[in-house]
Amino acid sequence: MSSSEQPSSPGLKPFVAILRREFAGYFRTPLAYVFLAVFNAFAVSLAFFVGGLYESRVASLDRFFLYLPWLWAFLAPAAGARLWAEERRQGTIELLLTWPITVWQVALGKFLAAWLFLACALLMTLPIALTVGYLGDPDWGVIASGYVGSLLCAGACLGIAAIASALTRSQVIAFVTGFLACFVLVLVGYGVFDDLLTGLLGPAAVDEFRRLGLWRNLEPFTLGLIDARPTAYFLTVAFAGLGLSTIIVERR
Repeated sequence: MSSSEQPSSPGLKPFVAILRREFAGYFRTPLAYVFLAVFNAFAVSLAFFVGGLYESRVASLDRFFLYLPWLWAFLAPAAGARLWAEERRQGTIELLLTWPITVWQVALGKFLAAWLFLACALLMTLPIALTVGYLGDPDWGVIASGYVGSLLCAGACLGIAAIASALTRSQVIAFVTGFLACFVLVLVGYGVFDDLLTGLLGPAAVDEFRRLGLWRNLEPFTLGLIDARPTAYFLTVAFAGLGLSTIIVERR
């Protein structure tokens, strides 16, 4: 076969089409706006009431960012539940995979679309940062670092949610499974949970286990430190979840 007869590469057009289709799909249902509203309401509550933003009299959002993993444990599985479960339930996954595109490109497009949706939720909290800037003189570099860490943390939760979505055709089951898994990772590193594990595993094992906690890895970002180790942790969890979910879909 001559070079002119070789099948042309599909290029990036199908991938971009998947990305646009999935991202727009989040805003076609009222449920997405409900999730965004609930996320924003809880974010404001955590910043001003639980975190005591006014009472602390410190122009900082470090407490707010440290509470965000609790919200990601809820919103990321909600956004990730539809990645594969809905396609399998409706029977459209076979049609989707007939496009001139690989399964990995489909999975990456879906994953990035969901991550962009979570980024939109995070952007909705910018008025909190602007309020802090109006009331005081914060270190904007530290705040920017906190937002970067929070977005990476959201990606890690989404990677876990992608695995849950690939294992079932029910969005409810995918959401509950992803939420429980993320909830456990959020608990790792908190004092009460650490005390319980210390009695079961011992201090040395708990110190190693604590490194897997979302909260512990997010903490350096809230201090303005973009460290390589927590960054690698978040990205590893995110893309390992993406890779494992893709393998599950391919084998099924």
